[in-house]
Amino acid sequence: MDSLTQALLGATLQGAMLGRWQGRKALLYGAVLGTLPDLDVVIRYTDAVEAMTYHRGFSHSVFVLSALAAALTLLARRWRPNPAYSTRRLFLALWLVLVTHPLLDAFTSYGTQLFWPLQMPPIAWSSIFIIDPLYTVPLLAAVVGGLLFGLKDRKPGIPLAALALSSLYLLSSLGGKFMAEQRVQDVLEREGIRPQALFSTPTPFNTLLWRVVVVDGEDYHEALVSWFDREPPRLERIPRGTELARRLRDSPQHLRLAWFTHGILRYDQIDQMLVVTDLRLGMTGFHPFRFILAEQRDGRWQPVTQTRRWPTDRGDLERLTLLWQRIWHEDQAVPLSTWAGLLQR
Repeated sequence: MDSLTQALLGATLQGAMLGRWQGRKALLYGAVLGTLPDLDVVIRYTDAVEAMTYHRGFSHSVFVLSALAAALTLLARRWRPNPAYSTRRLFLALWLVLVTHPLLDAFTSYGTQLFWPLQMPPIAWSSIFIIDPLYTVPLLAAVVGGLLFGLKDRKPGIPLAALALSSLYLLSSLGGKFMAEQRVQDVLEREGIRPQALFSTPTPFNTLLWRVVVVDGEDYHEALVSWFDREPPRLERIPRGTELARRLRDSPQHLRLAWFTHGILRYDQIDQMLVVTDLRLGMTGFHPFRFILAEQRDGRWQPVTQTRRWPTDRGDLERLTLLWQRIWHEDQAVPLSTWAGLLQR
């Protein structure tokens, strides 16, 4: 999730657990700890694929963060002891603030390596967009209320209520994901399509309209599914360019990218460059993670040694409005195949 939401979640958690003793300072401590795992962005990696696939790695590991919570508890007890609350409560508060950061990230589409250093593919439950106001607003209200009215010697009713509301909304997003995938699965069964992979994710800033990607050999299908649809989803077939993937057999960056994304990739030749797109993130035609993995030299494809990002259009208000209208009106045309053409330039 975005850094503001992570800071607000950490502040609300520490306010609920330790606010009656630490007062407003609990909000500050929680906000700082809640954003701590994202400091891995300051690490300089050798190329763009490494920067993407090593982010949310060791700093988001539940093993590393649990050890950090224990270390911080011991340090706090040694240098800032407070007999008003137990060591167990202090550890639980710090552990929750730290560990909920990667757990929340795992609900997005990016991919979070919760169990680093185990070599498991990143976890991406992909049931909430990276920015979702309905999740964030209750936490913001709790933090603002704590700053205005204080937390010292008060029962943590408001922070707990905010956490309950946000958590219920997060759980409801799993229901939307199940709904969208089930409707698409019904269409796939009727058409006799056995997909290699199926990935669903909410469209920007909501959990009402879902984008479903179905990988089917040389092609992939895309569908938009709303809670308010009455008709079966319409699948749009789009070429995936997999014949170009053979040019990347000797590319370690491609192997790592395929591992990180579970192979949900598209391949395009743009001028003399081979561009690989992570189809999970963004919207059709407006995917933020696109990488130049090979270049054509003297008629032969050569994998690049240092990958770089391909410039990407992130869309505009007009297209966002079109998606908003699609939530309520299933007959609203959204030109996914046309937008997909934007990937080829």
